Amino acid sequence: MSTPNSIDVIPLQDVEKTSSAASTKSKRKIPKEERTTTPYLTKFERARVLGARALQLSMNAKAMVDTTGISDPLIIADKELQERKVPMIIRRFLPDDTYEDWELDELIVESFR
Repeated sequence: MSTPNSIDVIPLQDVEKTSSAASTKSKRKIPKEERTTTPYLTKFERARVLGARALQLSMNAKAMVDTTGISDPLIIADKELQERKVPMIIRRFLPDDTYEDWELDELIVESFR
């Protein structure tokens, strides 16, 4: 398995916009059936997703889980991740100018507690 060069977190509604923009920069998307990277969410991707989602929640984005009694956006973001309801896609850039898009519900998420 190859290691991604860098990652990006993309909101689901922006995937079409970034796919067309990325193609103009000579980047090529790898189809789902030809992916080579690991199906595990790395600790770096997890930190990026939690930080981005917590920032969205702190700016009054709608939570995708029940938040009764919870006010900390980071805890809400972690709860969303554990329930696989974070509306984001992980884009892994590879050294050969290609990238793979992984939806969070496709990745294996391990708890780091």
